[in-house]
Amino acid sequence: MSINFSFSLFFLSLITLFTSVSVLSEPLPLPDLLSPYLSPVKFFPNYEAMVNRLKIFIYKPNAAFAYESPTESLFYTSLRSSPFTTEDGEQAHLYFVPFPSDLRPNSLSRVVRGIRNDFPYWNRTLGADHVFISCRSGATAGDRNFLELQKNAIQLSCFPAPAGNFIPHKDVSLPPVSTFDAPPQENASSARFLGYLRRDGSESNESVLAKQLTGDPDFLIAAEPVDQGVYAERLSSSKFCLFEYGADVSRIGKALRFGCVPAVITDRPIQDLPFMDVLKWQEMAVFVGAGGGAKELKLALSRASSGDGYERMRRLGVAASKHFVWHKPPEPYDCFNTLMYQLWLRRFAIRYVLRDDLSVD
Repeated sequence: MSINFSFSLFFLSLITLFTSVSVLSEPLPLPDLLSPYLSPVKFFPNYEAMVNRLKIFIYKPNAAFAYESPTESLFYTSLRSSPFTTEDGEQAHLYFVPFPSDLRPNSLSRVVRGIRNDFPYWNRTLGADHVFISCRSGATAGDRNFLELQKNAIQLSCFPAPAGNFIPHKDVSLPPVSTFDAPPQENASSARFLGYLRRDGSESNESVLAKQLTGDPDFLIAAEPVDQGVYAERLSSSKFCLFEYGADVSRIGKALRFGCVPAVITDRPIQDLPFMDVLKWQEMAVFVGAGGGAKELKLALSRASSGDGYERMRRLGVAASKHFVWHKPPEPYDCFNTLMYQLWLRRFAIRYVLRDDLSVD
């Protein structure tokens, strides 16, 4: 009796062991195919690490000042009141250099020189772990301090960045502050238009493409209305929102929110789209060359709108749109916190002192 009981217990243990091994050896769930992230497996643990560990030391400006644009001001205000700041520079991952938008190169050189002389942090990396905001066209100067700021430090630049004023591997785009905060368009709309192109200025100054598309019933060509409800309706009733690369493309976040797939029209490589090292832009937007005119554009959009691929692009865009919303105070995964995440990714700078904060990448 005891032998049979022992054998049964042993047999049951074997079953339990093999079952456990079977469970543990099962493949992990596949990543969400509708995730807008380049690497969902890395994004979420890295984001949590950023929230819990990122620290930024802010140098005190010589005098009170105000940034020029709402985006610059909101980022700086959000940073100063955030839990990411620290008074202990030795514990900081990054160092923020505040200065007015219109500061001349010579004056800016003096700011950097003062930081270099008064603090030990700049010389550790020659400014590579320092951050500054600059939305103006780049100026040139031969001073070492100014050149190190331009070449080494992380620049937060308003989107779209001035030509030649953005270095992709280190710089970060600041999406504009949205003028309205509406719920995202989760469900597919019965789109009446293939594309919507916002008309800028008077008809005499409008682009060649806008003139070519005017009168085509598949496209809505109109100025942005004052009524935000009308604007939202235009976005949600169009399959694609057309952006000729330039100032108008700054509205790309609104298009994503209302399920209007961005169609970016340009003949040059785009390196400054917001969150390029976070989001799968190639899978939630269409990029069309400008040289083919309206005919080639319409053909490209017609191809992109057929089949299941369009709905996937639209849903990816809606999922990504939460990262373009600015909140006061900031909320998880919103624009400010996603910008901080990009800074967290850029904290790997050469240092003379080994750090213990490199476990998550």
